[in-house]
Amino acid sequence: MNPIELSLFVSRLEAICDEMGAVLRNAALSPNIRDRLDFSCAVFDAGGGLCAQAAHIPVHLGSMAFAMADLVARLDWADGDMAIVNDPYLGGTHLPDVTVIAPVFTGGRLAAFVVNRAHHADIGASSPGSMPISRTLDEEGVVIEPRLLVRGGRLDEAVLRAVTGRTRSPEHAGGDFFAQVSANRAGRERLAGLINGMGGPDFDAGLIALNDYAERLARSALAQIPRGSYRFTDYMDDDGQGARDIPISVTLRVEDDGIDCDFTGTAAQVEGNINCPLAVAAAAVFYCFRCLMPPQTPACAGALRPIRLRAPEACLLNARRPAAVAAGNVETSTRIVDVILGALAQTLKDRIPAASHGSMNNLAIGGYRDGGAGRDAWDYYETIGGGMGAGPAGGGLSGVQTHMTNTLNTPIEVIESRFPLRVSRYGLRRGSGGNGSRPGGDGLVREFECLEPAQATLIGERRLRAPWGLAGGSPGACGAQWLNGRPLPGKVTLALAPGDRLRIETPGGGGWGVSARVDTSGSAAASAQPHAEAEAESSAEAAAGYGRAEEVTIGS
Repeated sequence: MNPIELSLFVSRLEAICDEMGAVLRNAALSPNIRDRLDFSCAVFDAGGGLCAQAAHIPVHLGSMAFAMADLVARLDWADGDMAIVNDPYLGGTHLPDVTVIAPVFTGGRLAAFVVNRAHHADIGASSPGSMPISRTLDEEGVVIEPRLLVRGGRLDEAVLRAVTGRTRSPEHAGGDFFAQVSANRAGRERLAGLINGMGGPDFDAGLIALNDYAERLARSALAQIPRGSYRFTDYMDDDGQGARDIPISVTLRVEDDGIDCDFTGTAAQVEGNINCPLAVAAAAVFYCFRCLMPPQTPACAGALRPIRLRAPEACLLNARRPAAVAAGNVETSTRIVDVILGALAQTLKDRIPAASHGSMNNLAIGGYRDGGAGRDAWDYYETIGGGMGAGPAGGGLSGVQTHMTNTLNTPIEVIESRFPLRVSRYGLRRGSGGNGSRPGGDGLVREFECLEPAQATLIGERRLRAPWGLAGGSPGACGAQWLNGRPLPGKVTLALAPGDRLRIETPGGGGWGVSARVDTSGSAAASAQPHAEAEAESSAEAAAGYGRAEEVTIGS
């Protein structure tokens, strides 16, 4: 396959993912999928290796790439099948992210898979939005082990009812599952057409060439990182159950044959829901190194081969069942990014930006329009942007989603037409970005007035430890949230009455470089400082793991 043929092959695979995303968006019922675009689509080879993905959600795509081989090996596949799964300990992320997998058969042989993952605002938790302040996985909703949703082209109604029957509005939930099935049908048809047009052997040869090309680009980019060992520690604010200042530590060992990412020294899994499965940690790690690769690097398994991940068993980033994980996917993943970038900043001073707002600022609200149960249930889930960290190339953007999320906001018109909520304020939080020769971006202010009785859950980070600056830049402002002017903790569930006003102020991004402006951030500067070391951890730290350390090559 010559370079032009390879380029066309890559583009055709990516176009299939894009078309799947368009079908999923247009067919979905919920604003979370239709308007916020909280979904991802990808193509995998017959063994579960990533071949292509659309530019969707990094935490979805990286975790699928890490876990798909194990997932597809669990089932016996036949033409026309589709499987469904959300179990975080069997390849998922957290329960609201439901994955639908479809095999592609050509000429009687299994040739590939098309996959999509979408966030369902209701997956059966007791609290609206299915993002509770939980202690165990079972509190977070229905756990779906890998099982067939479609058999030989026919929907298994019993499987669908077993899932949607746990939700507050089964018909609405079913509509989003039908959209996921439709997206896979479109992807399966397009991919089968591509394979039949090329011929199976040429398609397989194309995948080999694709992965080898991606690996060459990845190794070339990562070779620019000076050899050595770089250690960095940052902290989660709290777990919502009383634990505070929870460390995440990494040692990056940059070697000739790749990069080892060792999270020995990270806290043990906690009682709250900020734990995450290893697949989520892998997604954050790969995202960081993918940002160092050339833009034309194909998003496939080959690009991940030089990166190795090690996390002690039963630590915060390699949790074990039945640890709660609802916020690990959204909050802990963002802190992993900060930790990896903090380590890289010690050696790539001219490329790495300061910390961004460091939270998805999760808000879930819901209730029943008639005060009862059934079809009148409503669930609204939102992640709210903040300030981007500044870097050597320029100041941080304001009011944007950063790093592990890539969603839009829900438009005010959609919120007010679909839910008994009024958006009374939405704008930039001026002055929340850190000072510097390159200032950090400002966070957002979003205030809601509740029009009917409801229950709300807030899950946020960077409320106690501000996003750090670099090269002498100041930290961004911490986030905050308020109910009727009363301050709230970062992770809280509360009842809302008509007329109540809920206000979320998201963190700003850290500044970069020394500024002539006076730093008025006060004590935030001291609280924001993470811990960095140029040397590897001591033997005492290395021995402080939590059971056997699991080591994997991400792209294997």
